[in-house]
Amino acid sequence: MTDSALVTGASRGIGLGIARRLAERGYGLTITARDRTRLDQVAAGLRDAGATDVVVVAADMADPEASHALVAAHEEHFGSLRALILNAGVGTAGSIGEFPMRRFDKTVAVNLTAPFALLQRALPLLRKGAEENPGRGAKVVAVSSITGVYAEANLAVYGATKAALLSLVETLNAEESGSGISATAIAPGYVDTDMSEWTKDRIPADTMLTVNDVVELVDAVLRLSDRAVLSKMVLSRAGASGYGA
Repeated sequence: MTDSALVTGASRGIGLGIARRLAERGYGLTITARDRTRLDQVAAGLRDAGATDVVVVAADMADPEASHALVAAHEEHFGSLRALILNAGVGTAGSIGEFPMRRFDKTVAVNLTAPFALLQRALPLLRKGAEENPGRGAKVVAVSSITGVYAEANLAVYGATKAALLSLVETLNAEESGSGISATAIAPGYVDTDMSEWTKDRIPADTMLTVNDVVELVDAVLRLSDRAVLSKMVLSRAGASGYGA
């Protein structure tokens, strides 16, 4: 039986790196991002890398209906789910006193509401995945941020959504890990991706974490037994204090 995974934000950056590694492991994949043309190109590369099948669903995670469409498409093609990768997110900065509420709503919608809705809808498929993989179970990996662990000025809203992901993961483990579904939140500092472009004049790209640093951790988590629960990993940059992005 082929393992399958659903990866959000899979068209670039960390999500693309994770999808490629899973393809190399022979997973069947459902991938999503907003740009259908870009997703189709990525899907072709994932098939070449070894993915048994790739389902493409173009969706905006701010859309309340996106989670339903994603899970329905995955279920139709694969029937169960071994790994749910909650990677899609938006980065936003601004002080508490000046932060626009419209941008607040969008950040919460993409970074918290969508992952919760997707997880809720995917739980039946994850339970099937756990049943089909005795001794290994099913896994959820959420890409959080070090700013969800240690507060940083001007990142209140972004950090709050990422802190909420950490709490969501811990609660899922309390509810589901005894049934073979376990979750891990990975909380890195700045990673060299498009999302961190805005601060590369202050923090050079060659001092940031690499996408592969995060991919290696995801790969390791997916290989843990169903007896192991690793709720949180904080990944800091060399030369930094370890308590900030």
